[in-house]
Amino acid sequence: MRRITIVILIALTLSMHADERERWIEKTLRSMTLDEKVGQVLFISAIGGFKSQQSDAFEKIRRNIVEFHAGGYNVALGDPAAAAVLINSMQRLARVPLLISGDLEGGAGYVFPGATRLPLGMALGATNDEALAYEAGRIAAKEGRALGFHINYYPVADVNNNPLNPIINIRSFGEDPVRVAAMVRAYIRGCHDGGMLCTAKHFPGHGDTATDSHSTMPVVAADRKRLDALELVPFRAAIDENVDAIMTAHIALPEIEPDTRLPATLSPKVLTALLRDELHFRGLVFTDALDMQGVLGTFGEGEVAVRALEAGVDVLLFANAETMHPAVKAAVESGRIPTTRLDQSVRRILDAKWRMGLAKSRLTDIACIDTVVGSREHREKAQEMMNRAVTLVRNTNNAVPLRPSPDLRVLHVNVLDNTTRWINNLTPGPAFAAEIKKRFPNTTSMQIDERSSPLEIDAVRKTADLADAIIVGTFVLTRWAKGTIELPQQQLQLLRDLMKVKKPFILATFGSPYVLRSLPSTPNYLAAYDSHDAAQIAMARAIIGEIEIRGVSPVTP
Repeated sequence: MRRITIVILIALTLSMHADERERWIEKTLRSMTLDEKVGQVLFISAIGGFKSQQSDAFEKIRRNIVEFHAGGYNVALGDPAAAAVLINSMQRLARVPLLISGDLEGGAGYVFPGATRLPLGMALGATNDEALAYEAGRIAAKEGRALGFHINYYPVADVNNNPLNPIINIRSFGEDPVRVAAMVRAYIRGCHDGGMLCTAKHFPGHGDTATDSHSTMPVVAADRKRLDALELVPFRAAIDENVDAIMTAHIALPEIEPDTRLPATLSPKVLTALLRDELHFRGLVFTDALDMQGVLGTFGEGEVAVRALEAGVDVLLFANAETMHPAVKAAVESGRIPTTRLDQSVRRILDAKWRMGLAKSRLTDIACIDTVVGSREHREKAQEMMNRAVTLVRNTNNAVPLRPSPDLRVLHVNVLDNTTRWINNLTPGPAFAAEIKKRFPNTTSMQIDERSSPLEIDAVRKTADLADAIIVGTFVLTRWAKGTIELPQQQLQLLRDLMKVKKPFILATFGSPYVLRSLPSTPNYLAAYDSHDAAQIAMARAIIGEIEIRGVSPVTP
């Protein structure tokens, strides 16, 4: 009898909460003008550094929130505490609380130095451990919430089955749709348990592209049968796992959407017929960033905004309020976008805000940031993840492990495919060099990048003749508008020449693991699938045998 009473009380409590949520959503919706409703679907981007409230930068934010009634903001870069201060200031401006979003693909530390930097998707995939994917989601959420964020634009549910993909690549969990789906599920569970909403992206799948949608609209020539067997598998899993949002891809799918002007972001066939009607997704649909040429190549900003909402989108991400707000408002006033359609999206946005507790409290406690963000526990778990990710792909000459020695003359070459646009402007490589130097004091470190002259490259060849062993670290990462994921030819030729030297040669890849495709004769090859300091430390420890190498490549290198 007592158990029945408890069950009834729980059911009544849940019903009361549901009623309270519905009342808040409907009351808030009814209180809105058309201008405010249109503003709710606009999510704008801001750099997270310190901003005086009298600065021009903050004045622009004020106008977006007060005059255009922005529904949310994506905040990135800068000091974590400064970002939290900015978010609180923005929340105080808003009549309806803002939904704050972030691209926390590698944890909060991916965009906020000092927060915990977690491995990217492919490194997590290499651990082959769903418990670690769960922990990555949980830690990202805990630190994100401490900074005032509510929704994470992760996990990447794309299956990276194209080695030439210049923009997904190591952001994906791998090339096997079933394994990607399992890691996606685990990450979502962790993110939810950490108290944050999450987003699966980029629907219906950006993995099989060889071009970057930041620069142009890629084409995925897959029919529905292939989509069902490959691209859609992780998205179905995400929906089954109650993912809160799905982000669209600015890609053309001619087998699904014959109008080649329309990327998935603007296609009712993709977002309404497929995502809503067939896959029964009921959460928020975000566009990918609307400043990308993959979606702006045919239509202007205002028309893109209107067509995205017509297609089934709820949130216009990286919106330009100056052009998009009047365009959407005019479309509603003319009847092109029915008021009921706009209300549908606003209700979903308000529901997300309710679930994040914004109806009752919108400010974050600045005093608690330094007890959560970048904690020792989180950093140690991130290092464990990276240790588990390192993969020994090939060890033909048994050069790994290379045992530490004070006498061994080591040439360490840091190879950067490009020196521009690294996250937070931190050029990678010093941590790996320092770790090698600790174990091999007689180490000479040299760097080669796209600016290196023939004389500098030849100096590396001459130094190799004097070395007893050669360790090369390559950094080939995905970056906006880079256009390729391969090393320049002069760098590839240098590495081929170094392999011909009759002494131990070890190639350590940070970032894209597909370098081996351009260097098939590489005798000894390891992959870390990421570039940050924890990855470099893990790689050095693996090379010298300090940690067990347990990673399993989630792609065919």
